[in-house]
Amino acid sequence: MIDHKTAPMGILALRVTTGALFLVHGLVKLFVFTPAGTAGFFESLGLPGALGYLTMLFEILGGLALILGVKARLVSAAFVPVLLGAAIFGHGSAGFNWSNAGGGWEYPVMWAVVQAALALLGDGPYALAPTQKRA
Repeated sequence: MIDHKTAPMGILALRVTTGALFLVHGLVKLFVFTPAGTAGFFESLGLPGALGYLTMLFEILGGLALILGVKARLVSAAFVPVLLGAAIFGHGSAGFNWSNAGGGWEYPVMWAVVQAALALLGDGPYALAPTQKRA
């Protein structure tokens, strides 16, 4: 059973929290690891370096979109394959536990499930540009 009074606030909390975390991850790639360093890391995984730039940009812009509620359902859905790619290519060889060297794959998979749930739940309250018109 869904509590229709509190569920929207739960969606808002998940949307803003995950948006903030994506924004921070993208900014760390930009300012700490640098764009060239991020691209180099992606290349070390056997991925195109350009994918590092795209991931960094998507984390920053997508994080802001989630925080503000701009097409949040679509952004959340788009994060799912990015996170599954991170689980497979970035953390897959490290095993299941996040505390393993290199981090485990379960953490990005959990975030992929959270983003899939947000895509199914909707934009939530205070969305600046909802994916669907409210009835």
